Amino acid sequence: MTGDLLIRSVRPWPSGREAPEVDVLCLAGVVSAVGVGIAAPDGVPEADGKGGVLLPSFTDAHAHLDSTRLGLPFRPHTAGAGLAELIDNDRRHWRSAEQDVTARATFTLGRTIAGGATFVRSHAQVDVDSGLDRLEGVLAAREAHAGRASVQVVAFPQCGILRDKGTADLLEAALLAGADLVGGLDPAGYDRDPVRHLDVVFGLADKHQRGVDVHLHDGGSLGAFQIELICERTAALDMRGDVTISHCFALSTVDEDRRRELVDMLAEHDIAVTTVAPGVREPLPLRQLRWEGVRLGLGQDGMRDYWSPYGNGDMLDRTWQLAYRNGFRDDSMIEMCVDVATRGGASVLGETGHGITEGAQADLVVVPGDSVTAAVMDRAPRTLVVHEGRVVAAEGELVG
Repeated sequence: MTGDLLIRSVRPWPSGREAPEVDVLCLAGVVSAVGVGIAAPDGVPEADGKGGVLLPSFTDAHAHLDSTRLGLPFRPHTAGAGLAELIDNDRRHWRSAEQDVTARATFTLGRTIAGGATFVRSHAQVDVDSGLDRLEGVLAAREAHAGRASVQVVAFPQCGILRDKGTADLLEAALLAGADLVGGLDPAGYDRDPVRHLDVVFGLADKHQRGVDVHLHDGGSLGAFQIELICERTAALDMRGDVTISHCFALSTVDEDRRRELVDMLAEHDIAVTTVAPGVREPLPLRQLRWEGVRLGLGQDGMRDYWSPYGNGDMLDRTWQLAYRNGFRDDSMIEMCVDVATRGGASVLGETGHGITEGAQADLVVVPGDSVTAAVMDRAPRTLVVHEGRVVAAEGELVG
């Protein structure tokens, strides 16, 4: 349900520390006016921004809410090396968590929203072991926070499609059960047959008119080949704007000429890319992707789960990580990371008009700090989080 709200005393990005504080009026879930001393219309509630920096709300463009252990006791990391062992380790342990998927996903999504993200895309594992249990837990979490954030759910074949016989049928069942997109995982490197794997993924997407989001960890020439295959499928099915490649490590593991070809191809077919600013991989070419018009978003990936002890649900923290991993020091580069984490991710999710200008959807976050860079470095609790013109969190805690 959209709302009306008058936010007092904020400094909208990109204004600097010397800029005067202004008020922002939101009506029917849309930014209606930005100015000094706006009079509150009758019945419109007010919220104090306390002089903080006003940003478009964050977008977590790549989460795994079904695997989170955020808020639960730490467990020793027990996975061996390599993707297959990480997948198998999760499969061995996810049922033994102290809480079920619904409770864990609901808690973590709440922390993500309290940190300022009101757009989220979460993958939910679908396989012959878990069936639709994990998907149903993420769908329940989405429903629990329906008034606080817009959440997309990807039916994700974490254990493969061809290696895990029966998963293709489960993916279709997941789409019928409420998943918004169909996912894929390393069609060549993990499932060992990229053509058949993509046949299933794009076949289901075409049949049910859904988007696609493929995890692509494969690097080098193998990963580059799969990017080409995904581009071919996207063109053949006229799915421009509906396909995302997550991680896309090939872009940082090929030579410069090959990278330029791949980036141009992604731009030509309007295929989005998401990154999680990983600590053990070379960063993606952020500036090149943006210069060429490729939609680019940032996500948190798994959070304190059976893959990794890292992650806290805070997209501002992940924005800091993106800037740090790229070695950025200039304010302009750090603000570029903020843009990737806010408007960039929203564009990946197909959310248009995300911003602060009049007419934009009123999904906003107020962060303490005398500049955007200071806000990223300090990462103080968010003063206000607004979704569709309603305050949904304040001072780091959910409201309502």
